[in-house]
Amino acid sequence: MRIDLQQIKTNFKGDYCFTHARGAVCPNGRAIITTQPLLLKGSDVFFGMHNIISDDAGKSWGSIVPSKTITRRQWGDGCQQVMCDATPFYHKASKSLLLLGHDAIYRDNKVLPNRPRHTLWSVFDDESQDWNPFRTIEMPDANGMYFSAGNGSGQTIEEADGTLLIPFYFTEGSGLMCSSVMRCSFENREMNVLEIGNALQSPIPRGLYEPSIVKYGTSYFLALRNDQFGCVAKSTDGLNFSPAVHLVFEDGKEIGNYNTQQHWLTCDGRLFLAYTRRGANNDHVFRHRAPIFIAEFDPERMCLLADTE
Repeated sequence: MRIDLQQIKTNFKGDYCFTHARGAVCPNGRAIITTQPLLLKGSDVFFGMHNIISDDAGKSWGSIVPSKTITRRQWGDGCQQVMCDATPFYHKASKSLLLLGHDAIYRDNKVLPNRPRHTLWSVFDDESQDWNPFRTIEMPDANGMYFSAGNGSGQTIEEADGTLLIPFYFTEGSGLMCSSVMRCSFENREMNVLEIGNALQSPIPRGLYEPSIVKYGTSYFLALRNDQFGCVAKSTDGLNFSPAVHLVFEDGKEIGNYNTQQHWLTCDGRLFLAYTRRGANNDHVFRHRAPIFIAEFDPERMCLLADTE
């Protein structure tokens, strides 16, 4: 594996920063990064999506351009809804570039308490070079168990039959968050839930959330965030997972990741995980969220190999 670093200028001016930068590549060499402004004086106060496009598979990038469609919308009485925590994804079966995320709802730039949460999605339009207006995945029991359920900061995978395995998390009655995976069809520009797997839970605040899924061989793996540690779980069908275990090195020592998501990468027949952790001379960094590490993941022992970090 070779890692090349490129810098994309954001023209940072001090009041807002760009965050949640995530990318996808299409077979024709088109690549896109989505990102959005975050108000530095608030808490999780996001604004409309921005696009950064490459026509050479990411070797060079254009400038940051605000989306004309993925913007804040009026929601209810005096509130605004915005798509956030989104990840672009190329869907081979439909030859479509999708954007999957969830929403935040604000009143006066403060997150609305006791609000519903939804998984949102959009399709990229080649003609306008922008996304179509976002839509909502209709969940079963949306007014009950899945009142606050969304795909935030996750990775999605496509199965051989074109269905999507979309991880999401929801808030249960106790206030803790649980993570699950839903299998969805995407045909004729319609997204529908077909089935939902088991819920992964933890009694440690705030539960398990921001799940990412990958398929490696015949097995599926989830990486999950918890306030005190990172977790991983394994499945044979991509829906029903074994109980989550702490993310550790092969000697059993926890890697030091906490309160931060992790993401999967496959390369040259090997499975890797990108993560952050303590213990890297980085105590001055908020939640130790830099630098970013990558290490090979052992799918049998369910651990990271320290000497590959």
